[in-house]
Amino acid sequence: MRFLDYEKVINMLISFIQEKVEESKVKGVVLGISGGVDSATVAYLATKALGKERVLGLILPYYINQDVDDALLVCKELGIEHKLINIKEIVDQFEKSIGFELDRVSKGNLMSRTRMVILYAYANSKNYLVLGTSNKSEFLTGYFTKWGDAASDYAPLINLYKTEVWEIAKRVGVPERIINKKPSAGLWEGQSDEDDLGISYQLLDEILYRLVDLKMEKNKIAEELNVPIEKVKHVENLVKRSEHKRRLPIGPEI
Repeated sequence: MRFLDYEKVINMLISFIQEKVEESKVKGVVLGISGGVDSATVAYLATKALGKERVLGLILPYYINQDVDDALLVCKELGIEHKLINIKEIVDQFEKSIGFELDRVSKGNLMSRTRMVILYAYANSKNYLVLGTSNKSEFLTGYFTKWGDAASDYAPLINLYKTEVWEIAKRVGVPERIINKKPSAGLWEGQSDEDDLGISYQLLDEILYRLVDLKMEKNKIAEELNVPIEKVKHVENLVKRSEHKRRLPIGPEI
């Protein structure tokens, strides 16, 4: 992986948040806090950048589980204003209203988009920006819900791979139990990022860095990392098939 001066990167991220809030002439920021390392890291960075009085954390679970406890821990450790809103009734009523049962993935996407709507409702009412919590690994592989968790005004972690986010989390004070927990989008019980992606984040990031940043040939990547070429092709396929998720809608030029 690439070498990063993490203290320098942290200062850059803090300055980025400060600058965007100042440029936008808003009063603060709101973000969804899931109990995972990405949202926790953004919460810690935002609090360092703006002070706890200008950060609002929304905890928006469908399931009440350990993730909620971890999200509450982050908010209480930082001393930021926070609200816990169970989205189950909203999501279930929506599903009932459309007249058919959603499959697991579609319902998970609905949960994510419901959270986005709530975040922007609070942002608009308070004159805040929405801070996104997506990282580069998720963004490049399309591991996010279009117009859901990827919808934000600014995304401080979007150019940092997941393994790099873990390093930043350690340095800004995110609790160890959150850093060490198994990554999950929390869209259904027992979900795991790495199971969904079909690869560990450690290997995924090594391949993505070489494939996207260094633009190495697939066979060279496989040889350098001592992995089957199929693993590299799998990652390449994740990137290619999710390209539409990373851009605004386009049409033919007239």
